This record gives sequence, C-alpha cells and structure tokens, in this order.
Amino acid sequence: MRSPVSARPPRPRTLIHPGRFNPVRIHSLRSEAGRHVRLALLPGDTLFRGLVEPLALLGIRNASMTILGGYFAELRYCVAPPDPSGQAVIAYGPPIEAGRTYMIFGNATLGKSLKGEPLVHCHAAIRTQDGSVKGGHILTDACVVSSAPIPVLVTSLDGFELRQAYDPETNIPLLQPFKAGVDE
Repeated sequence: MRSPVSARPPRPRTLIHPGRFNPVRIHSLRSEAGRHVRLALLPGDTLFRGLVEPLALLGIRNASMTILGGYFAELRYCVAPPDPSGQAVIAYGPPIEAGRTYMIFGNATLGKSLKGEPLVHCHAAIRTQDGSVKGGHILTDACVVSSAPIPVLVTSLDGFELRQAYDPETNIPLLQPFKAGVDE
C-alpha cells in the first residue's frame, strides 16, 4: 500500500543569512599534533572555571571538549529562535533557569573572546529536575557542578587559535580558526 503524500515530513526551512554571501561556508585549519586530556569538573566549580583554569595550567588555550555527563546544582541555558530584528537569522533568547540538572552530554569549544579573554562555547542536552529533556546554548559561567565530579575529554588545538570574530555573512561574532599569531 502506498503512503499518502500528506504522510511525508515537511520540507526543512531555508535560512538565508542577511549579510554578504561567502561561498566558503566552512573555514578550517589542522594541527600536526594535539594533546588529549581527561579532566574532572570539581564540585562547586562553575563549568567555565572548571574547564579554563586547569587547561590554562597545561598551556591549553584552544580546545575541543566532550562533557560526558553529570549533575549540576545550578544550570542556565538559552535557545536561539529567529531574530525578530532581522539583523541575523537567530538571536539568543533570555537565560532559562534550569536549577538542579543532569547534563546528558555536551560539546564545548575553548577559544578567545572579542576582548582576548578565554571563551567557552557549549551546547548540551540536559534533563531537568522534573524529567524534561531540553537542550541549548549553556551559559558556562552560571552552571555550578553538584556533589560529584563530571568527566570531560579534551583535545587541544595546538596548531592554531580559535578566536571570536565578526562574521559579515551571519552578522554575529563566531569562533573562527586563525593561524597562531596571525591577525586577520
């Protein structure tokens, strides 16, 4: 029996960024080597401090990280609905207070902010205290590790830097790869 046409999933949205089109959508650099580090986020630390401080002691200022899951005493996140101003395709909404939360899985990137300070960009899936599963952009300085350490796998990005820089196509600052010591 044939499926009715109405049973097909809807066509995905086409998103068009408001800025100048760049035919090179993905910019990448590679490193000849990278270090692999296993961290434990300690109870009472914020997610930001628990990642940035121990990695800085190892000389790691650029990294890709996988947060393997664990409990947070406090967690805030936000989502990015369409930007009502039209300046960009999306705009982060206000922080959502999740309270005591279990992070199922997260990915984070360590780089440098527009001000030259450490920046941790993190997205994760979480389970809230009422059992709801949510996900979004994690506000790493507003997330406090609960009573048990949380394991993190880190791969250093030693051959290049990740820096937040204005992207003229999306009209928002994004973490972008740069050759170490080269300004662009």
